Amino acid sequence: MLEYYHQFTSEDSIKSSGRAEICRLDREKMRDPEPCRIKHTKEQKELMEEDEESEELIEVKEEHHDKPGEKPLSRSKTKNTFLKKKRAKESFTCTQCGRSLTTKYSLECHMRIHTGEKLFRCDQCGKSFTEKRSLENHVRVHTGEKPFLCDQCEKRFSSKQYFELHMRVHTGKKPFTCDQCGKSFTQRPHLMGHKRIHTGKKPYACDQCGKSFPFKHNLDVHMRVHTGEKPFTCNQCGKSFTQRPHLKGHMRIHTGEKPFSCDQCGQRFTREQNCEIHMRIHTGEKPHVCHQCGTSFTRSDHLKSHMKIHSEEKPFTCDQCGKTFLRASILKMHLKVHTKEKPHSCPVCGKSFSLLQYLCKHEKTHTGIGAHMCFECEKTFTSASSLKLHQRIHTGEKAYVCSHCDMRFNQSANLKKHERIHSREKPHTCDQCGMSFAFKSHLKMHMKIHAVEKPDHHSLKSW
Repeated sequence: MLEYYHQFTSEDSIKSSGRAEICRLDREKMRDPEPCRIKHTKEQKELMEEDEESEELIEVKEEHHDKPGEKPLSRSKTKNTFLKKKRAKESFTCTQCGRSLTTKYSLECHMRIHTGEKLFRCDQCGKSFTEKRSLENHVRVHTGEKPFLCDQCEKRFSSKQYFELHMRVHTGKKPFTCDQCGKSFTQRPHLMGHKRIHTGKKPYACDQCGKSFPFKHNLDVHMRVHTGEKPFTCNQCGKSFTQRPHLKGHMRIHTGEKPFSCDQCGQRFTREQNCEIHMRIHTGEKPHVCHQCGTSFTRSDHLKSHMKIHSEEKPFTCDQCGKTFLRASILKMHLKVHTKEKPHSCPVCGKSFSLLQYLCKHEKTHTGIGAHMCFECEKTFTSASSLKLHQRIHTGEKAYVCSHCDMRFNQSANLKKHERIHSREKPHTCDQCGMSFAFKSHLKMHMKIHAVEKPDHHSLKSW
């Protein structure tokens, strides 16, 4: 057999694949009608795969030499020919998702994703993983090691995978494209999640409230609403959050960082979401619509608060008198009516109040100023009409309706301001750069830009 073998292989090939030939002959001798049941270690499996590859390399050379008149293949060409043949010949396919892998061992590792088997356990926190490399990457969380450095922004990463994903931020590469709408994404999971917008598929349901989510991660985060778990804590003030991005946004309060800027008025925000909501003031967009009366709102929480007017739901109840209120803030003000502690007394009539600001307002009743008091919050007014307007805050009455979008207001002045959104009227102009604004408050905010540029020449006190 070895003589026949020498006729078709070089001396180098014999050294590199002799072991494989011997193993092949041994296996042929050991063949049995019933397959041999042997449990192999990872190293043994890899060695067997290498032996099989060596055998096939020999076969490639033998096939080539069988053709008369052809020169022997070089080592690199032999390897390339072998790899092409191997890919065509071997394909280990997952029966669960259809994914193809090059080796049986790779398929076994992949199957753990479906079975949930996690053999590799962290001795620091007990977390388990399906692959050894995943455990190695995880351990860096405990050690703090981040060996992968971005040369664009100097941000560091614990794994090569996260580093490569991050680099797409700088390159703008979005290799995963939705075939429904053409939107592209930097990561495949983001594309898969996006596709569920088209299909409406939300396979992960909360067993507490029935709410469904497209990803298990979304469900896990949502469950913290029910459990009260807030694992992300601010090291400055101790406030905790359910999600890491929320903590990251909160930290900007302490640092003063406001990276998101409105390109219309220059106002800056700590979170991109807040900036996007603010932009609706300029665009007039109100995506949250009341299905009862058609009133639109820029924010979902504003719509939620508005809906209580139709349902007459007043979830906040005073435990002293049983009176109900739309909002917790109104209940808080009302509770001061029941409190016995009133340290602030009127020097004229001796009436006491729980807060100094209430006493100051009361004193105006003796001078004829602010003689009309709201019994809900003790706020005083100089006229009955002013009090009547104020009371609409508590009753929820909104008598002034916009003819363009049917939005309602409790005061005519607020309606007039609102209508500037439709008319595009901008009566407030900056005397520094000529930029105009619909509201004076926006002009005030804008003027801060000039105050920063020329702090010695401008003062905001006049505003």
